[in-house]
Amino acid sequence: MKTIVVFTGAGISAESGLQTFRGDGGLWEGHRVEDVATPEAWARDPALVLEFYNVRRRHVRASQPNAAHSALVDLERAYDVRIVTQNVDDLHERAGSKKVLHLHGEILHSRSTRDPSLTQHLGDRDIALGDTCPLGSQLRPHIVWFGENVPALDEAARIVSQADIFLCVGTSLEVYPANSLIFAAPRRARRIVVNPKVPDLVPADICECIAKTACEGVPELVASLLLAPTNR
Repeated sequence: MKTIVVFTGAGISAESGLQTFRGDGGLWEGHRVEDVATPEAWARDPALVLEFYNVRRRHVRASQPNAAHSALVDLERAYDVRIVTQNVDDLHERAGSKKVLHLHGEILHSRSTRDPSLTQHLGDRDIALGDTCPLGSQLRPHIVWFGENVPALDEAARIVSQADIFLCVGTSLEVYPANSLIFAAPRRARRIVVNPKVPDLVPADICECIAKTACEGVPELVASLLLAPTNR
């Protein structure tokens, strides 16, 4: 069975109503990224950071997977599908995808500020100042902030290196180091990019470019892949 590795970004969740990273004016839900998504912001004003992510968490809970998420689940009928996502929502999982790696964390989880390996699903709860892990330290969002290492990057590169088909959906490829993954696919792999505005970083000589939204382009592409006679 061939392996399809799908690398997804904010564009696939935008059609479920979740705001894309760095919206109008370079703001993220009314805030400068530097004020809510860096270790320095956390040290300076943890209450603001917690409330910012609490609001985003509520938006995620209220959203639903869309046609692109569902189409990727359909691919599992004929391919070994691995999803590597920059998104912190759980829409891939709720749609039914079985193998999902989150590069930048998961917003529905909390993490210990003393031991990063201590994480827990929040259920329907938010995080407040004074909420602590079993070690007694303040809980923080289980998110990789700007300026922090990306612990899952090596695992993501390993997964991409096994791809027969590498599908890139809804990402601007502007966020380092995640944007390097497009070059981790093996030379023999078929590379396909689905984005209304194909990023400048995409090498047109080795990539097939589909200039459509995720909900338009992904279901069409999946239908064609499922018809392919040599998919096994």
